[in-house]
Amino acid sequence: MLGESLKQFAELLIDSYFVVDLDRNIVDFNRAFYSMLPRSVARKLKTKKCYEVLALSICKDRCIAEQCWKAKSHVRLDEITGSVEGIEGQRRYILSAIPLRDEAGNIVGAIEMQRDVTDEAIVQSKYQQQLDTSSKQLEDRENELERRTKRLLEVSRKLASAQRELVRAKTELLG
Repeated sequence: MLGESLKQFAELLIDSYFVVDLDRNIVDFNRAFYSMLPRSVARKLKTKKCYEVLALSICKDRCIAEQCWKAKSHVRLDEITGSVEGIEGQRRYILSAIPLRDEAGNIVGAIEMQRDVTDEAIVQSKYQQQLDTSSKQLEDRENELERRTKRLLEVSRKLASAQRELVRAKTELLG
């Protein structure tokens, strides 16, 4: 069966994966993939196409399995958005696909691995927002400092002018 030789490594992989045939039917998967799905979906995995279960932004026109078949090698894609059947909301994944071959060397399917990086992406986005906010606050403070410095220099010039005028008037009175 397709992916049978993978069984010996299945428990070593912490990321979820599934195996597809050339028609993109799910023919095998690991426990991590099974557990990321609602039970009602997970129980019917072997009757589904991969894009029916994991609807990714690349499935229609840039399927990762098709990319690896065409390249005849490993393909990795970062920060791909998608949704899981039966679960609301978008998730982000790092994806990898490796073509699977039969004994004659013909490509017969692919193993697709997913690493859910949604939480990391959210943290990174919040961190970037904080950096942007801090940069804006720093720029605002620099502008305020520049404005106050100009005002202080203006007041200082007026004071110096008034002092000169006072000295001149005092000199005229005493003089």
